[in-house]
Amino acid sequence: MINYPIKFEPILKEKIWGGNKLKNVLRKKTTKNNVGESWEISDVNKDVSIVSNGIARGSNLRELINYYQCSLLGKKNYKAFGNKFPLLIKFIDADKDLSIQVHPDDEMAKRKHNSFGKTEMWYVMQADKSANLIVGFEEKISKKEYVKHLNNNSLESILHYEKVKSGDSFFINAGKVHAIGAGVMLAEIQQTSDITYRLYDWNRKDVNGNTRELHTADALEAIKFSNNRDFKKTYQKLTNSTSNIAECPYFTTNFTAVSGEFKKNYTALDSFVVYMCTKGEGRVTVNGHSETVKQGETVLLPAMVDQVKVSSDYCELLEVFI
Repeated sequence: MINYPIKFEPILKEKIWGGNKLKNVLRKKTTKNNVGESWEISDVNKDVSIVSNGIARGSNLRELINYYQCSLLGKKNYKAFGNKFPLLIKFIDADKDLSIQVHPDDEMAKRKHNSFGKTEMWYVMQADKSANLIVGFEEKISKKEYVKHLNNNSLESILHYEKVKSGDSFFINAGKVHAIGAGVMLAEIQQTSDITYRLYDWNRKDVNGNTRELHTADALEAIKFSNNRDFKKTYQKLTNSTSNIAECPYFTTNFTAVSGEFKKNYTALDSFVVYMCTKGEGRVTVNGHSETVKQGETVLLPAMVDQVKVSSDYCELLEVFI
């Protein structure tokens, strides 16, 4: 039986653009500097999450799936994904601008990397004054025009910049050009994939004086040249109820604020559930087992869980499932 809220050891990633908010604000335990990402639940090769609590403590995520199968993932998910966990759950701190990048869709990722594609969403937890994101192009542009701007080093002039604040949420489908801007800390939900094609990296160099690799040809193939501006998601900030932020074939993400006690019945849901705490602190209770989840922490509820109770003076959670 795997019927309790599962926590994992965060996998912390130093990045050329990373900062100290994951350490200082989200209280991630690390001696590293420039920590850009905390991988909360991962089944990426060489970065598989390790359970930190309960009867499965010390086991990794793949071992859990191999042993518990449908009880952990849900019947439909296990049929679709087998012994692979389909989502990668992260917290990200951008002290500097990330590269301008794009991710492949399922077909391209399978063909070139034998991998899932990478559709993702962002939930902004904190943003410095005037911080922004890059999402798509300002106007519809052709492949020929894009190549011209790329060759002329004028790519920045055709991108769409979106000023952001805490609570803003964005859906980034595979093929959409994007970048997280300096000063933004966010939660990211994505397909299990670590494939990123860099278009442009601000001509910066690492500590050894080297520039990072660009993926010009692959990016050109991956980009979907449309001016779809339906990327910022609107939702209600409901207390002791749920409001949908994003829904797609790869994941559903809801917002829930808890004040006092909130109970939810998952009997009809054939999926695992992930809670990401974006504000405050709560107590998640399943089958008599309780775990505290604080801002910047994550718990996984196995698919066999029917009832959950969250108790808190006040906290905000992202609820993620398929």
